[in-house]
Amino acid sequence: MKIITLNTWGGRVYQPLLDFLETYKNVDILCFQEIYHKSNKVLVEDKGDKLNLFSDLVSILKEHEGYFNPSIPSYGLALFISKNLHILEQGSKMIYDNPEYVSGANHPRNLQYIRFIDNGKEFTIINVHGLWTGKGKTDTEDRLKQSVAIKNYIDSLKGIKILCGDFNLLPDTKSVSILEKGMRNLIKEYNITSTRTEFYGKPERYADYIFISPELKVKDFRVLPDKVSDHSPLFLEI
Repeated sequence: MKIITLNTWGGRVYQPLLDFLETYKNVDILCFQEIYHKSNKVLVEDKGDKLNLFSDLVSILKEHEGYFNPSIPSYGLALFISKNLHILEQGSKMIYDNPEYVSGANHPRNLQYIRFIDNGKEFTIINVHGLWTGKGKTDTEDRLKQSVAIKNYIDSLKGIKILCGDFNLLPDTKSVSILEKGMRNLIKEYNITSTRTEFYGKPERYADYIFISPELKVKDFRVLPDKVSDHSPLFLEI
């Protein structure tokens, strides 16, 4: 089974992103963050975001079932799963609420999940785009609560669990350590030094992670070189 997670940056690097998807469209599961779906406005400022990006993904990934779970109207998470896998359940859960939210990137956050059977085993894939504060990627009270909410959901699950996405966190934070309990952090395990591309100008080179159940055998894990966003795609084969 092959899995990719990618923050698409709203589709700003558009044609390279579409070319990338054509190359990797046989991957079993693709988890995306920063996805617009039938939107009439960009989230923060217009830098070429594609306001119907989900439909563009659907048009390429024809052998997959596509699911869009918004964190705010018309914007959020997307997950595509091969039609060959037996799906048990799909949905989302709130992990950070902001009742005072009006506009901008500090919006409520949800996790997206899908449960399925493969070779007689139950899997849950969890797709996350973690809280952004505009003030770095260190611990905050809200980020700690967010990690606890994610961990509580993971602990409620049976079977094999894979948690992935853009968490907007540095590796040495307590927020990450909460997620590591009972899970393997592949970014640390494989000594990954950056999950960002040249489009990202700040010195902090971490944001994206994959955490897996300890018993899972990894055939391949790497940061892909494709420059299709300010985030690098992460690739996992199990």
